[in-house]
Amino acid sequence: MNLRRIVAVTKQAEIQQLARQVAQEMFVADDLADALDIVDTVNPDLIVFDDRFSPSHVREFLDTTDKNSINVPIIVISNDESYIDSSAEFIQMGAVDYLRGRQDYGRLEQIVSQIKNKSRIADAERDISDFFAEDYAASVCMVGRSKATIDNLKMIKLVAASRCNPVLIIGETGTGKELVAKAIHILRYPDEPFVAVNCAALTANLLESELFGHVKGSFTGADREKTGLLELAGSGTMFLDEISEMPMGLQAKLLRLLQEKTFRKVGGVKNITCNATIIASSNRNLQKETKANRFRRDLYYRLSICPITIAPLRAPQRREDIPLLAEYFLKTSTIYPEKHYITSLTKLVIEALEQHDWPGNVRELRNVIERAILLETTDKIGLSSIVIDQTEYGELADSLIPTRQDHIKDFSLAKAERELIARALQETGWQKTQAAAMLGITRATLYAKVKQYNIEKGSRLAGQPQAQKVVRQSHHPEQSRRSALGDPLKEVQTEASTPSLPQPVTVP
Repeated sequence: MNLRRIVAVTKQAEIQQLARQVAQEMFVADDLADALDIVDTVNPDLIVFDDRFSPSHVREFLDTTDKNSINVPIIVISNDESYIDSSAEFIQMGAVDYLRGRQDYGRLEQIVSQIKNKSRIADAERDISDFFAEDYAASVCMVGRSKATIDNLKMIKLVAASRCNPVLIIGETGTGKELVAKAIHILRYPDEPFVAVNCAALTANLLESELFGHVKGSFTGADREKTGLLELAGSGTMFLDEISEMPMGLQAKLLRLLQEKTFRKVGGVKNITCNATIIASSNRNLQKETKANRFRRDLYYRLSICPITIAPLRAPQRREDIPLLAEYFLKTSTIYPEKHYITSLTKLVIEALEQHDWPGNVRELRNVIERAILLETTDKIGLSSIVIDQTEYGELADSLIPTRQDHIKDFSLAKAERELIARALQETGWQKTQAAAMLGITRATLYAKVKQYNIEKGSRLAGQPQAQKVVRQSHHPEQSRRSALGDPLKEVQTEASTPSLPQPVTVP
């Protein structure tokens, strides 16, 4: 039972080999400054320190590391030549455990097993608590915690608890109108049928026959009697999706159904009682449709008792749901089960998703995430895997980085990715660890991409003058953070101009 990634902050070969036995990928750091860069870049499952570092160094490391990495488990391993037992101090400072030399090395597998079990429990709790606004919301699968989502949940609960019939749901394409209809149905009639029909998908005659049924011989081809969907719904729910597309003549018949609670089959003379709750949805503004004489005014007022309006993703009061929905779709997608190792999205991806207007709303967002799962080859979805629309994506990539005003010409994902990497390297003064962190990829992946695209220091970017030089900032925040940590052993640095982090070692 191995952890995916372990960072070993040690120069001792024995401890490195011990950590390698329980890791799929292992990263080795010589000092705390290097460890800080690696941890912020690769998001490890465990950090191993040797006993060169004091409890105060561990505390300083925890205080300085990125807040997203603060909960990564830490263990300290001593060698047999250590005579000072500092286990209590290390644990007090935040370490999970302290191994006292070779006699305790066997406990490492047990510690790893406990870490994996805690991770599974945390993931399960996150699936329940973090994606939904409240326990009630989880029961109807309404993902989101924004004000708009909470308001919708309150309205769903109010309508479901009442006898409101009919119910009107207004929202743009892809906002989840049918999901809201099913939520009302589940809360009101959990054991009754839910019958749905798309009013835009059928011709007027066929839609009338589907809804009300017909008797034998009522029209050419009616060789047998047909039971309509309204009758099949019984005491459950009849969902009329996109009711604005219903022909005017059929709207009059629906109005009579809502007023009288009875209907007749096509060609029939017998009245049939309708016991179902009618829920209608529209992606158009029905008030405007009535003014344009495309929808009956009396039917609109009959439907609009307590309408539920779903805000689009681009609405300010709902934008905070975008990262949550994206992560939910990533964790629940079954489009490529073999890629279960893809567990998160980079910061650049989150920024890109939040800036897009999402004309297709939740449905479009889900498609983009599933497409990214198919394209991604690492354990974290990067910007190169987010393909919305070639034109839109090109504009989006430009908007994320301070660059020229014109869009990327001759657009392709490879060119966009090369440009993003080159810009990140220039922004960080070619500090590859910092650039990898900015891009949300591992240092090893960055090296591979630099080699793949033949990116060299001083390379000209698209739209950048040939003579333009990159000015390296003298006080980069990351450099200040590294210098604040320093090396606890005060070792003399070598003559290497730029210390490089070790490549991950993949365990077969």
